[in-house]
Amino acid sequence: MAKRPSKHLRPARPLSTGLPLADAKGDGRWVVRPVAADGATKAYLCPGCLQTIEPGVPHVVAWPTEAGLGSSSPLDDRRHWHTTCWKRRP
Repeated sequence: MAKRPSKHLRPARPLSTGLPLADAKGDGRWVVRPVAADGATKAYLCPGCLQTIEPGVPHVVAWPTEAGLGSSSPLDDRRHWHTTCWKRRP
């Protein structure tokens, strides 16, 4: 089986489902998109609690409005969060 290239070398996937919302946190402005249970098909590690977001669990995906250092696009910094973890983030 061929090894997949690093996600940092692949083009960003389009984020076309769900309505993105703007949110301001202590570290800047973020775009937040809800992911419905039927759209959650992969497991992700939540950066808020470091627990797995299992497939089938509704959650949010968030990315900054501006690219961070070393990123060519804000989408490079997108992360999947449990909805409650995102809401209690300062």
